[in-house]
Amino acid sequence: MSSSSVSVPILRRANLLVGLVHAAQAVVILALSNDFSLPVTGAFLEGPPGDEAAAQEHLFDLPVGPVVAVFLALAAIDHLAVASPRLHTWYAEHLCQERNYARWIEYAFSASVMIVLIAMLAGISNIFALIGLFAINAAMILFGLLMEMLNPRRGGANWMPFWFGALAGAIPWVIIAIAIGGGEADGTVPTFVYGIFVSLFVLFNTFAVNMFLQYRRVGPWRDYVHGERVYILLSVTAKSLLAWQVFGSTLAA
Repeated sequence: MSSSSVSVPILRRANLLVGLVHAAQAVVILALSNDFSLPVTGAFLEGPPGDEAAAQEHLFDLPVGPVVAVFLALAAIDHLAVASPRLHTWYAEHLCQERNYARWIEYAFSASVMIVLIAMLAGISNIFALIGLFAINAAMILFGLLMEMLNPRRGGANWMPFWFGALAGAIPWVIIAIAIGGGEADGTVPTFVYGIFVSLFVLFNTFAVNMFLQYRRVGPWRDYVHGERVYILLSVTAKSLLAWQVFGSTLAA
């Protein structure tokens, strides 16, 4: 019996546990959060192009507590779904093919919501910029899905999706770093924003390192299921860390 076949029941329990942890955190965040919100703005053309820069208009305020709960809830749905009797067989069969479509679909939404929240905490409020950051981060995640689709057995891997994904994934972090750097010039950036930026930047890049080790078949990563376990650990760590950093800094009632 292969190590993968032995590990799949363990993964089911891990997904169930992590799903419950995410769901519980979402409920607690919603219950304990204050009404802290961040503004969303937009500038719209009001004359011929080039006449004048359109003034930023305040569109609405986005409550931060529910946003945090959303990415936790998305993760909970994913992990609980693949642990459920209906979907677990499908999940296990795809793991044997060295694929996990559910992971990438969830990340495309949850990680992109996280990027938007980090950007807003860094002072980026324009709705078009936020939509763009969401989209480019989702594209980065979908390149990960494409990597698994094109390389189901990881022999002689086609690395093009990996490098395209790395390029796309770098763009939001460069933009957020520029926004933080601009605020630093006049001393307006709170310390917790640096903590969130650095810790989540490191964790987001660790996902790419995990995939790199999988497709290079380094040590225990020769078994695809080992990489799946690492993805589960990284997911719960990154989402929990962002949730409680934001809670401790802005949402504590």
